[in-house]
Amino acid sequence: MRTYESLVAEGAAVPTDGWDFSWFEGRATEQRPSWGYAVSLADRLAQATAALDIQTGGGEVLDFALARAPKTPTLTAATEGWPPNVTKATTLLRPRGTVVVAAPEDAPLPFADATFDLVASRHPVAPHWPEITRVLQPGGTYFAQHVGPSSVYELVEYFLGPQPEASRNARHPDRERTAAEAAGLEITDLRAERLRIEFHDIAAVVHFLRKVIWMVPDFTPESYEPQLRTLHNQIETTGPFIAHSTRHLFETRKR
Repeated sequence: MRTYESLVAEGAAVPTDGWDFSWFEGRATEQRPSWGYAVSLADRLAQATAALDIQTGGGEVLDFALARAPKTPTLTAATEGWPPNVTKATTLLRPRGTVVVAAPEDAPLPFADATFDLVASRHPVAPHWPEITRVLQPGGTYFAQHVGPSSVYELVEYFLGPQPEASRNARHPDRERTAAEAAGLEITDLRAERLRIEFHDIAAVVHFLRKVIWMVPDFTPESYEPQLRTLHNQIETTGPFIAHSTRHLFETRKR
């Protein structure tokens, strides 16, 4: 049995750039939504002439979809705001002819009006609906998988205590539907699912909170050592820590 110290040290040492979660294999599991976002994105890329992936992370999901699309758009671009991810996405996506543009997540999109017939995003921090509408061509599609309300809040509240209702419902799909429609988008599909997550050791918890920094914004292993040590003992005694993610699939059309 490995010690608390060695597990925390391992979780603290793993690089956090990109959205490759393969390190978690055998240490944490998460159910996947039934709609299969990346495969579905590949189908839509095959029908597009100009596509944009917003907040692409390390480009892994877009790369997967482009590799499986029977044909690809004439123009494919992606935006990303975190410099380590910009570098990783550029390295990964450039061989596929995709332009990666460094752009802060809350800034206007650096593209002309009506440039794209497909805009996609997996887990954007906050959809910038007016900008999405602006860069879409009339009749163009926004296709995305969003993080839903209270996602992994069992873990958040373990460290931070009970959270206010406004925080829990900040990403509710009904709110996002209203905002999307106000920006000029017609909802063609909206589905939501709640999915089981299991953390099998404390290294997985540490790495997850370092990688998904908005869960516990001030997290470091040192600052939360008492909670981490207690959780380590709990996992060792009673089994994996259980949480639930929430996801919703958005598909809209520009009116």
